[in-house]
Amino acid sequence: MRWGSKAGCSLVPTKVAAAGEKALRLKGAAEGRVIFCVGPGGPKPKKKSNGKTKDEKPKKGRDRKQKDKGEAQLQAEQEEAERLEKERLEREHLKKLEEKYQGARESELAELNSLEQKFLSAQQWKMDYREQAKWEHYLSCDGSPDPTVPQEMNTFMSLWREDQDESVQLVMEKGEVVLKLIEKLEFLLLEASPNEITEEQRVQYQEFILQLQVLLHQKYNEATQNLLKKASMYEDSETGNMHTVIKDKNTTFCIWVNLKKKPRFKTHMFQEAGHGFDLPKSLALSSVAVRVLHTRYDHVSPLWLQCQGLPRQEASDNEESAEHPKDNGQEPGEEEEKGREEPSVPAAEETPSKERKESAASLTENSNNTDDKKETEEETEKNSDILDEPSQEEGAVLQEEPGGREEAAEVVDPQQLVPVGGVYHTDALQLPPQAQDVRDWSMVELLDVGWEVYPYSPGEAEDGTQAAVQITLRLPDNVIYFEAPVVARWDPAGQQWRTDGISNITYEAQERSITFGMGAFYTVALLQDAHLNLPYQAWELQPTGVDEGLCTVTAVFATIQIQIKDNQCMLSSVVVEEEEVLSHITGQWMSPFALREALKRAGVNIFPAEHSHKYVPVPRKAALAEGKAYEQMALLAAAFAFAHSKWNGEAGPGQVVFKVSEHLKADSAKDNHWSLYMFNGEKVQTLKLTETSEAFSEELEEESEFHSTLYHMLKDLASKEAMDKVERAGSLFIDSVYQLLLATRVLAFS
Repeated sequence: MRWGSKAGCSLVPTKVAAAGEKALRLKGAAEGRVIFCVGPGGPKPKKKSNGKTKDEKPKKGRDRKQKDKGEAQLQAEQEEAERLEKERLEREHLKKLEEKYQGARESELAELNSLEQKFLSAQQWKMDYREQAKWEHYLSCDGSPDPTVPQEMNTFMSLWREDQDESVQLVMEKGEVVLKLIEKLEFLLLEASPNEITEEQRVQYQEFILQLQVLLHQKYNEATQNLLKKASMYEDSETGNMHTVIKDKNTTFCIWVNLKKKPRFKTHMFQEAGHGFDLPKSLALSSVAVRVLHTRYDHVSPLWLQCQGLPRQEASDNEESAEHPKDNGQEPGEEEEKGREEPSVPAAEETPSKERKESAASLTENSNNTDDKKETEEETEKNSDILDEPSQEEGAVLQEEPGGREEAAEVVDPQQLVPVGGVYHTDALQLPPQAQDVRDWSMVELLDVGWEVYPYSPGEAEDGTQAAVQITLRLPDNVIYFEAPVVARWDPAGQQWRTDGISNITYEAQERSITFGMGAFYTVALLQDAHLNLPYQAWELQPTGVDEGLCTVTAVFATIQIQIKDNQCMLSSVVVEEEEVLSHITGQWMSPFALREALKRAGVNIFPAEHSHKYVPVPRKAALAEGKAYEQMALLAAAFAFAHSKWNGEAGPGQVVFKVSEHLKADSAKDNHWSLYMFNGEKVQTLKLTETSEAFSEELEEESEFHSTLYHMLKDLASKEAMDKVERAGSLFIDSVYQLLLATRVLAFS
């Protein structure tokens, strides 16, 4: 190995070992010299790179990282400062808007109050109209009583009770008069305000309704008995038995009399009606008559049950009647259950039971609605509760009764399942003695027993099962069943519908018939879920002319269009699976209340009831926001279209969100013309949000302001032509729109 020295480098001999090389490098470093080795294994000189060594590169990287970090921190601080400044400016802007809103609030509410006088004008017109109708009825002298005059009603019912030997046809004719009287009383209870009729009058009208219902059914029983006395005069030449069908638009009367008692004729089908039966052998050998009386009205269910879904006329104004229908701390279902638990007299369908009389009193709270639109500031502040109070689950109450859960499952929840298509009274009757021809005389044994039910108790068939009566019913053509109906029997003792005692149900949707077995003869009904068309998929309200509008509701199974004109509504169309149905009520002008009842009777129930929130999964909405929104939407409906927004469900219970568009011409409310508004009953704002936004936001639309009313919000943005049309809108049209919105409650159930 050779050692060399260059340019001032000294040679220091040492060993090649690693320890020696290390010592040599250390010595050279101490004397300021660079020592290198030439030869195998010797140290190599380090190359210079731009005057920098490898030790300086990590330092440069650290410096760059620190610099980048400093710049990022500086940028973050700048962005944070900008964000804080933006938030400060936004707060100042919102504060100015809030101050402006508070300053204009009093004047805006005063201006709106003058516009709301149209509600009072509509109420006064309806009162005057009813008075005029009473006077015209008095002058007509048509023989029918005025249902609001007790003397006339008592005289009418007393005279009819005294009529004897009436035929079924005569009872049907008189029954049409009775049904009109009942309808007048029901609508009067719905529409009249407390300053129009007293509380005593309300109770009296409800009692008249119950008495008329009972009297009408009693007359059908008497007419049936009169027909049975002469059954042998109408025997069929083929079977030797007697059968007939008598029907009108309200009732179908079917009767079969077993005169020959031949087992091979135990099955019969009333061809004109589509109803039929198959009797056990024991009945086929007995002197029995079978009656199927189908009434397209329901006079069986208690009055509180028939009227449980009354629309709230004062959702935002009458806190006592609309939001809290009970003042004693009871849940809504408790009073109803109490009525069931109390004993009732037998034959509840023939005489007013104690429960039915009590139901008239309980209905008072539901029908005690007012049309007074003025509301004090204190009532407004208190009226921020949820519109519907949750009621106690009926099943929980029933489970406490004897039978527990098993019995609870058999009892129908009247808030969920309701009779559709009327009621079917099936009866087995004792056949009275028939007339016998003796020479030139016709002799008959007279029994002073009247209407007599055949004492039938089911026995056991040969296979050990209980012998049952099989009934076949044809579903009414003017009723829609969206699902297979639930067959239930009426329990007069418990005043409730039950599903036990019904077996072997066969539903034929195409043939529109249903067959089932019963252990005895019951009064039955076909029930349907009252909420199967809820929640709405969409809705829209738009003007179509001067004091005319169109409301479209897209429900789960059907699309319903309702025209509004002045004080009346008309069903424009009901489309189910691209097919128009219910032609029998389409195109007829009627009051909003009459239209609501007609649709419910036809099976198209799009009107939420008091307890519907228990069964429909929608967010709850506060009464103040919902009720005030309906009022102001009705005031503006002459020139603006309103529609469903998917963000309404995410706005919280205290606020409602909907779409609005100026609508002066046909098809002017296009998708790009809609604006979103949020309203809590006291403040309204335009949202920057759109239907295609990814998430809900309450951010204000640029250059928009807060207002106390929807009227003033739209006034800032709308044309003068639109606002002039709003000012000229008729009070009856406004009231009709409001009643329809309140009945459908589109802001809470969509």
